[in-house]
Amino acid sequence: MAKIVVMGAGLGGMSAAYELRETLGKAHEVVLVGQGESFGFTPSNPWLAVGWRKQDDISVEIAKHVGKRGIRYDGSGVERIDAEANAIVTGKGERIDYDYLLISTGPKLAFEEVPGSGPDGGFTQSVCTTQHAAHAWQAYQAFLENPGPVVVGAAAGASCFGPAYEFAMIVDADLRKRKLRDRVPMTFVSSEPYVGHMGLGGVGDSRGLMEAELRQRHIKWIVNSKVTEVRDGEMTVVEHDGKGQPGEAHVLPFKFAMLLPAFKGVDAVAAVEGLCNPRGFVIVDKHQRSPKYPKIFSAGVCVAIPPVEATPVPTGAPKTGFMIESMVTTIVRNIQAELQGETPDYQGTWNAVCLADMGDTGAAFVALPQIPPRNVTWTKIGKWVHLAKIGFEKYFLYKMRHGTSEPIYEKYSLGLLGIERLKDVKRAS
Repeated sequence: MAKIVVMGAGLGGMSAAYELRETLGKAHEVVLVGQGESFGFTPSNPWLAVGWRKQDDISVEIAKHVGKRGIRYDGSGVERIDAEANAIVTGKGERIDYDYLLISTGPKLAFEEVPGSGPDGGFTQSVCTTQHAAHAWQAYQAFLENPGPVVVGAAAGASCFGPAYEFAMIVDADLRKRKLRDRVPMTFVSSEPYVGHMGLGGVGDSRGLMEAELRQRHIKWIVNSKVTEVRDGEMTVVEHDGKGQPGEAHVLPFKFAMLLPAFKGVDAVAAVEGLCNPRGFVIVDKHQRSPKYPKIFSAGVCVAIPPVEATPVPTGAPKTGFMIESMVTTIVRNIQAELQGETPDYQGTWNAVCLADMGDTGAAFVALPQIPPRNVTWTKIGKWVHLAKIGFEKYFLYKMRHGTSEPIYEKYSLGLLGIERLKDVKRAS
């Protein structure tokens, strides 16, 4: 019997635990180690931050649901990985040996790289975690009592731009519903070289479409920029030229601000010698396996992926739900093959399929594969994307509560995108 430890209980880790259990059967032990007792559906956080969802709506009690599938759960986190001895040490001091370790922790949020940012002691909000989004909702309610300028965006080195665009446009839609939009100047700030870059070098006509959306919603933007400091009620944003040299500095006042940080690897993972790149992201081969530690696999945001292209201000490459599911399936099939004495040579596809909600409409970004040249690249905007995002939320939470390993992102994104280009998407995948 093999013991597989899954480190991280987010989108990737929960999916991995269920898929391992279903694929390998009860002959092997699956242990899930996360931080805290509940799973929060991260893509719904922008809705939570403006009161369109309650925390309980998008949360799942982990131990209760994974326990039904014979998966042991430890919510104390991982304090240390002893990769040489194939073991982890949990936050409560328990040492757990493993035959395979699947790391899917998500990122460490590097708020410290922008002084004054972040919800814990800083002056900006975040939608990176369910707890942060709940905190943002409290701040947003206070803001509604005395509205004023809003700044939304992403710091230098960020690799997840979709939620910043989503949140800016969801706030715009919410304020229009409340008849307060005319009292709120809005500015979008980003390290992207242009609006709609998304860390992907643009997708189809994403630049033109996203600029049009911001313009129509009266949201100003400052791109190719770094947020250098945040103070109580104001933010310093420095524009850069095409060579990355600093130029004009803007001091933006705000009554409410949400800034996505750059990501790093979590401490316990980054501390393992030879496992990660300098930012602490896990280095993997085409089979999602560590080249140095063959018993360690990794999936999700914690994986090292090079930027799609060099940009004047640093930007990272995003990892979407579609890609994370592919990584998880790759790992599970390779572990299964190895346990059966076969060659573990399964490879996933690093495709980017992102559905971004805009409050009353939405944008679909498709880049197959993520790194150019691509077989398929396009962006579409429509009400159907908004409805699709709601569908994703419901189906993924169903998946978490009922223990299915069904690839929700793949199934429903291919089906919904089929409205536009199903044959092209399937062929490229």
